[in-house]
Amino acid sequence: MASRQNHKISDCYNRIFIYAVLATGTSFRYNGIMLVIRIKTQTREEIVDITATLQDIVKKEHWQSGILTLYSPHTTAALSVNENADPDVKRDLLSFLKGTIPPSPDFKHREGNSDAHIKGALINFSQTFLIENSRIQLGTWQGIFFMEFDGPRSREIWVKFIAG
Repeated sequence: MASRQNHKISDCYNRIFIYAVLATGTSFRYNGIMLVIRIKTQTREEIVDITATLQDIVKKEHWQSGILTLYSPHTTAALSVNENADPDVKRDLLSFLKGTIPPSPDFKHREGNSDAHIKGALINFSQTFLIENSRIQLGTWQGIFFMEFDGPRSREIWVKFIAG
């Protein structure tokens, strides 16, 4: 197994920190890289818009054309695409999920966060995007969200670009 080195790229957008995880001898700008975005959430349930952060990464790394895959290695968080023009959409999503899947004494998981596990599983832990002309291809009103269901916590999003 290749050893890893963490290299801080930049601090940006409040609580989001971007790190590169490099296999020894791997060039930063090519397929051997996996970026790690670290997020510190503030509340038990919240949605963090990571669209601008991801667009900046794509632009700064000169990723012209290919596939961008995002993965959340957490069972009580998720990644989603939805409207980001109106902040009420984020509030409505959280309100719906809280009402539909509230904490319940009927859940048997000892940690008491079964509702968060269910929400994460229903929303999804990964997303894949097309990159063209150094831009993530999204619809007019779409944004990319990290969804926290069991915070506050320190979280990661793993980012992998495959040129093509």
